[in-house]
Amino acid sequence: MSTSGGDAPQSRGGDDPARISTGSAGLDDILGGGFDADRIYLYEGRPGTGKTTLAMQFLTEGVRQGERTLYITLSESRVELAVVAQRHGWSLDGIDVFELLSPEALLNPDHEMTVLHPAEMELNETTRLVFDRVETSNPTRVVFDSLSEMRLLAQNPLRYRRQILALKHFFAGRRCTVILLDDLSSAQNDLQVHSISHGVILLEQLAIDYGAERRRLRVIKMRGIRFRGGFHDFTIETGGLAIYPRLVAAEHHTTFTTEQTPSGNAALDQLLGGGLERGTNALLMGAAGVGKSTLALSYAVAAASRGEHAVVFAFDEGRGTIIARARALGMPLDRALDAGLIQIRQVDPAELSPGEFAHQVRAAVEGQAARVVIIDSLNGYLNAMPDGRFLVLQMHELLSYLSQMGVLSIMVLAQHGIIGTTETPLDVSYLSDAVIMLRYFEVAGTIRRALSVMKKRSGAHEHTIREFRLTDEGISIGAPLTGFTGILSGNPVYTGGPEPLLAVGGKRDG
Repeated sequence: MSTSGGDAPQSRGGDDPARISTGSAGLDDILGGGFDADRIYLYEGRPGTGKTTLAMQFLTEGVRQGERTLYITLSESRVELAVVAQRHGWSLDGIDVFELLSPEALLNPDHEMTVLHPAEMELNETTRLVFDRVETSNPTRVVFDSLSEMRLLAQNPLRYRRQILALKHFFAGRRCTVILLDDLSSAQNDLQVHSISHGVILLEQLAIDYGAERRRLRVIKMRGIRFRGGFHDFTIETGGLAIYPRLVAAEHHTTFTTEQTPSGNAALDQLLGGGLERGTNALLMGAAGVGKSTLALSYAVAAASRGEHAVVFAFDEGRGTIIARARALGMPLDRALDAGLIQIRQVDPAELSPGEFAHQVRAAVEGQAARVVIIDSLNGYLNAMPDGRFLVLQMHELLSYLSQMGVLSIMVLAQHGIIGTTETPLDVSYLSDAVIMLRYFEVAGTIRRALSVMKKRSGAHEHTIREFRLTDEGISIGAPLTGFTGILSGNPVYTGGPEPLLAVGGKRDG
């Protein structure tokens, strides 16, 4: 695991204290195993970021382990917590809920100034009630929700810090792991609890211009624990927070044989010097409709014919469109889909975060043994990024991971423009092991298609430009176009005669 931030890690020797699960597999992965037991941790974030849900996951995990758990609430009632639990498929059975905000007391006109109302209660009385309940319940896991009410009762930072220290010293004498929740309602940046807590986890909710909101978390500090730094995307699903640890390619390696993966088309393999190798990636570039997706799909179909698994992440086209096109071109895609050898995953870039996408790729590679991964297209993936500046960094990490797992990855990139000069929305060619360019050109009043291999790191390749055609029998590739000039300038022009061109019969263009 990579390390970022935090104090020096403890030794993992025999004297190292045992870890306990946070209740979230993703967070446990980020922390390298979970929390150190009998410590105080802080979850902080604005309302709606998922703090309560993550805290309840921590308690429900304790119940599964047969531990005594306690939820101390100054802001939400037991009824409200029960609704949250029910909608996640949980139960409060086994969780002792201690309400310092008593609905019965609030509704009783004779108890308008009851000591159970945190807005009117003295701070030391609140603390005493908490201590008494903990001593009675004797839990091993505690959630305190929230520090905002404590801060209001304290009225000044010094008194607030003293009470937090009192809480820490009280729990230090007990075998108890405590989660403090803070909704950051204070106008000032209060770092007092940071210095007291053993670890701090920040949860954020980001509003983007279009599409669903994005959520992410970051481990700010974690004493004595190596953790994966940076932001980690997460979503709130039925069952709790689905946290997607940031992908670090250096953590993933597998042993594989570097061999060529045939495309199913002998002429295309010849153009590529024998084919694309496992553990490499290829970039297919060209204008819209020129045939990039079809060329990429041919590698998935060829992999399925060898009994290997392939997955297509379709950002731009629907599953039905892909299947219909494959049928029209005579590709046996239906058979591979029925056999489960090819999966088509339609991706909505407005609803998917980059971290969740990387998680889906990992699941396909590690869970379903996918040997070919197709991303169609990078344009759609770019739209899924909240900040395009980090797209290339994200792609570098993802491609490095796929390479080290022995996967052939194929990326499709649509260039702006159809005829004449075309522009590339982003430059990822330097990340690619192979670059295949597809172009339109005109001859005798008809539109033709040409392809060429611009780059191949893993071996020799042809430096020719060949015409290709989409036919009822798949992709047909012709002889080198010796009279074809101007493709590198973005203005392909054919100046030769018609003899080297493919016959029009049997075509299926469009």
